[in-house]
Amino acid sequence: MHEKPRLSKHGNLQDAFGQKPEAGRSGEPKRALSFTDAVAVIVGIVVGAGIFRTPSLVAANTESSTSFLLTWILGGAVSLVGALCYAELTTTYPHTGGDYHFLKQAFGRRLSFLFAWARMSVIQTGSIALLCYIIGDYLAQIHSIGTYTSALYAVLVVAALTGINIIGVRAGAAAQKLLVALEVLGILIILVAGFFFAPAGSAPPATDPAPEQGNSLGLAMVFVLLTFGGWNEAAYISAELKTGRRGMAKVLILSIFIITAIYVLINVAYLHVLGLSGMAGSDAVAGDLMRLTLGEGGVVLIGLIVTVSALTSANATIFTGARTNYALGRDFKVFEALGKWNPQTSTPVTAFVVQGAISLALIGLGLFTRNGFETIVEYTAPVFWFFLLMVGIALFVLRRKNPLQQRPFRVPFYPVTPLIFCFTSAYLFYSSLVYTGLGAVVGVVVLLLGILLLLALPTNDKVQPTKTTPDSGT
Repeated sequence: MHEKPRLSKHGNLQDAFGQKPEAGRSGEPKRALSFTDAVAVIVGIVVGAGIFRTPSLVAANTESSTSFLLTWILGGAVSLVGALCYAELTTTYPHTGGDYHFLKQAFGRRLSFLFAWARMSVIQTGSIALLCYIIGDYLAQIHSIGTYTSALYAVLVVAALTGINIIGVRAGAAAQKLLVALEVLGILIILVAGFFFAPAGSAPPATDPAPEQGNSLGLAMVFVLLTFGGWNEAAYISAELKTGRRGMAKVLILSIFIITAIYVLINVAYLHVLGLSGMAGSDAVAGDLMRLTLGEGGVVLIGLIVTVSALTSANATIFTGARTNYALGRDFKVFEALGKWNPQTSTPVTAFVVQGAISLALIGLGLFTRNGFETIVEYTAPVFWFFLLMVGIALFVLRRKNPLQQRPFRVPFYPVTPLIFCFTSAYLFYSSLVYTGLGAVVGVVVLLLGILLLLALPTNDKVQPTKTTPDSGT
């Protein structure tokens, strides 16, 4: 049974599934992203600086090279489970608001508002600040211009990437594909160095236990899944994909396979050069690999590679992050300015500007802590995993609320698959609270401020629909 087309609350003609039959009209997102654009965005978000930092932590919590590699394969499998759940949600409810839209459909405006607030003030802007600080730290090693070099570079990166994405969706997507290409080239350099330039006998026995560390497979999986984090950003570009709904499922699945292959290969290269014990005792595993294989020049090279990887993730995070702010602005009058879509550039300009400003404020916060990386990880992790858990639960709720809804892609082995997704998200939410410190507390406090703001909003705080005319598209 299908519903007839209807007017949305913004006055836009929609079909029963939220799709606008005249996509691309003035003031609305266009289907401007190709299949490869979407894959580049997802791979670029996930394969960031994390793969150059977390493998040593995973090695310290596994007892052999076999179990070490299995954790990465398992991480890919768990991520694929999540991607299958998202494939159903994104193909059934494609929307620029992504998770915000799913939560709104399942639980109503209040929880979706809280998510959008958290994404704007904690999750996405924290990730942008984190990535730009990594870039600043590595660029400062290559060329320092004073005490605040890292922060200054981070500020410049936020400003530059935000500006590129404001120029237009094609500029943002083109920048992403270029950065992903450079990132893949950098990873290939590491693989070649690890497999073909390793000094004879450089790696200790692969079965050596990690030195002076207790083995904890659960903690190892926390770091692995954090490194895989970001594939869910596909939800925010689902309404802009040229290939339509079913194409998003293929984007998610292919992206996870590519990411898993990259992670397994690069970790095999680490093991080949350093061995498990060498990895566990390293603070910069990729730098140690390059030093042993290519000398000090390799250390500079890895700095550039990490910078490009972080740039790739930062650009993709900026690209997708502003789209939740746009959805928030379309639903709540107090944030109405965020809900403006520029038809010339096909971008939410105001949402980009606000996102950039908050990211800059978080970079400023890092100036006072000087423990910026760890603090911002703690700041974002609990809030992120809580809402990912709620999205998993939303899949069950929407199946029950809308049983007749057309679903171009159905998650296989329902309900087992989404239950696994919910369980892993709940475990990581718990772990992020248990294993983190002050930063997590600050993130939760900011979320609570969002609750207070929600309670203060008038019950009728909605953007009023406007009349649809054939020419205006509004």
